[in-house]
Amino acid sequence: MAKAKKILFIVQEMVPYVPDTQISKFGREVAEVTQAKKREIRSFMPKWGIINERRNQLHEVIRLSGMNIIIDETDHPLIIKVASIPSAHMQVYFIDNDDYYSKRRMTLNEKEVEYADNAERAVFYARGVLETVKKLKWTPDVIHCQGWISSIIPLYIKTAYAEEPSFRDCRVVFTPSDTPLTAPLPANFPGVLQFRKAGIDAMEGVPSGGTMQALNFLGIKYADGVNLLHANATYRNYIKKLEKPYLGAQKPENYGTAFPAFYDKVWSIGKEEEEDEDEE
Repeated sequence: MAKAKKILFIVQEMVPYVPDTQISKFGREVAEVTQAKKREIRSFMPKWGIINERRNQLHEVIRLSGMNIIIDETDHPLIIKVASIPSAHMQVYFIDNDDYYSKRRMTLNEKEVEYADNAERAVFYARGVLETVKKLKWTPDVIHCQGWISSIIPLYIKTAYAEEPSFRDCRVVFTPSDTPLTAPLPANFPGVLQFRKAGIDAMEGVPSGGTMQALNFLGIKYADGVNLLHANATYRNYIKKLEKPYLGAQKPENYGTAFPAFYDKVWSIGKEEEEDEDEE
């Protein structure tokens, strides 16, 4: 089986930049052990407002910043920052924007209520990361998206960015959020989501109950493989219905074996057929 040599991690949270939780530890540890397995990696996360830029030594990457991303007919400047985790020999890129991240917390506001524009924040993150990877001229074999904030990326990879040289041959793994989203799905979501070939039909068949939980199911629908942080019957049933390759919850000590092997499995999907077509 061919190995997936380049892995792009697009995470929701990562220690030490945000508080120590299961998903923030997961965001770092899986990337770190994958790199230790001699895979080439890149990592992205949002520049949440709770991140202390001075303490974590973030600095702007001028050559990657400066683009405006239009969402629902409004321009939003894209700023790219970077920092390093010396102990892990790992660099992390941050997607920043005043409206969506740097002046605000993560999923919940100060009153512990979900932000009403979380869907827009996810769309901006998806497009910001993908446009930045294009500028880096780096072509991943597998993209591992983690958390609701990265849930739009599998859709865009299969539609809006399907013909882009950086992404047309890659595979996508998605790990949905470990906590449910309960806020109502915004009425303008179809317009917010629409970009190039990604249209309003993207939500067809996605269970949501009218809530923002649709983001997690959307990520599952368009991913090539799915991993869960916890046993979740609702997610698992949907994964089985779609017949997706599946990796269940893993203990941290197993990350270095389980995830590189799963990336290779997902990377190999369709490769034999593609090789046969090339020979013809």
